[in-house]
Amino acid sequence: MKFGQEYAGALRRRQPRPGDKWHLDEVFIKINGEQRYLWRAVDQDGNVLDILVQNRRDKAAVRRFFRKLMKKTRMVPRVVVTDKLRSYGAAHREVMPSVEHRSHKGLNNRAENSHQPTMQRERAMKGSTVSAGPSGSCPRSAASRPTSGPAAI
Repeated sequence: MKFGQEYAGALRRRQPRPGDKWHLDEVFIKINGEQRYLWRAVDQDGNVLDILVQNRRDKAAVRRFFRKLMKKTRMVPRVVVTDKLRSYGAAHREVMPSVEHRSHKGLNNRAENSHQPTMQRERAMKGSTVSAGPSGSCPRSAASRPTSGPAAI
């Protein structure tokens, strides 16, 4: 008996319906020392709709993200709010030309706030690098050894 599809459908129906205003944004992240772009879509209530990591930040990458987002949510938004990256406008005209596109500096704050936990984790990990050599096996030199007894005075 196969019940996986039925179970997935029930979970999907229980999720709150996404809002009709989508905020989209991208952020630079490093994965294994290579720069990648984390694309994120958030609705007007702050619910994360989808996340995608890609190598590029061009029109094709935005188009791929738009299509994945519409397929996952199974709806087309009323308004799309983005920052001023020109790739958004080009892909928007191609994928969903009937949807209103707002591109203004202050409007996309909801998506920017959605990135904060990711950026905090990345900042915390930036200082914690693992050395290539074995830790603690290196003998300390005589000059760096702590002295004890009368010679320490």
